[in-house]
Amino acid sequence: MERSLSMELVRITEAAAIASSKWMGRGLKNEADDAATTAMRKVFDTIPMRGVVVIGEGEMDEAPMLYIGEELGTGNGPEVDVAVDPLEGTNIVAAGGWNALAVLAIADRGNLLNAPDMYMEKIAVGPESVGKIDINAPVIDNLRAVAKAKNKNIEEVVATLMDRPRHQDIIDQIRAAGARIKLISDGDVAGAINTAFDQTGVDILFGIGGAPEGVIAAVGLKCLGGEIQGKLLPQNEEEAQRCIDMGIDVSKVLMMDDLVKGDDAIFAATGVTDGELLKGVQLKGGFAESHTLVMRAKSGTIRFIEGRHSLDKKPNLVMND
Repeated sequence: MERSLSMELVRITEAAAIASSKWMGRGLKNEADDAATTAMRKVFDTIPMRGVVVIGEGEMDEAPMLYIGEELGTGNGPEVDVAVDPLEGTNIVAAGGWNALAVLAIADRGNLLNAPDMYMEKIAVGPESVGKIDINAPVIDNLRAVAKAKNKNIEEVVATLMDRPRHQDIIDQIRAAGARIKLISDGDVAGAINTAFDQTGVDILFGIGGAPEGVIAAVGLKCLGGEIQGKLLPQNEEEAQRCIDMGIDVSKVLMMDDLVKGDDAIFAATGVTDGELLKGVQLKGGFAESHTLVMRAKSGTIRFIEGRHSLDKKPNLVMND
């Protein structure tokens, strides 16, 4: 892929973040998601690539745009797989909470797992703990491994996971081990990525979330030198059959190279609301300020980009009530 695509992806996530940020705290998650999706789709039309959505807003019959199989880009340039989450954290934006993102990832065609829309058990860590974790191991063993890898006492380790009743057993095990916990309301892509940045204070992610988000997080962690492991958790016979039809063995642990192959992948995320890693969109006097993380696995380059946007010159981002 051409390195210039990194900056093109920033334009896409910036547009989605700005458009959805105007719905922050208004209690309207669907409107926020629609705004992000529409803005993201419009900018994709200007990107010099031949993209196909492998992870998006759903199947063709349930999503008007950014649906799985949709072709994106100008039709010129590299052939790539595209994974998008125009608004990771619709509930977060509706409530005005923390860590909502507009996020996307691309890789060479055929290199992203076309993950079915179902639950996935996940464990994720940053670079220091790569090769030390095992999703099948007891929670305490993984906590000890991360503590040793990061030269910490186990009492200094911080685990993050979504605040859900299904995670109570994991929470109990973490507390029994003496480690600390940062519960998040939604958004486990942000939770996974945060494990690779010391300033977030997060060392390891546990728990069950969406499989598509697992693939997007895997691209980000590949760029960062981190690691994620996953296990698909079909909830019924229909979901189990879908895995079979896609050639996915649900008993297999999905490692980094199962989720994203190769070394040429790009990840971009723009903050919609404030978080540990990215500031949310700030609106004032007809301008929007954005904060974006963009990374490329092949070069290992990590960039934080601050943008200032004149909304008068970007009418497609202006919310119409």
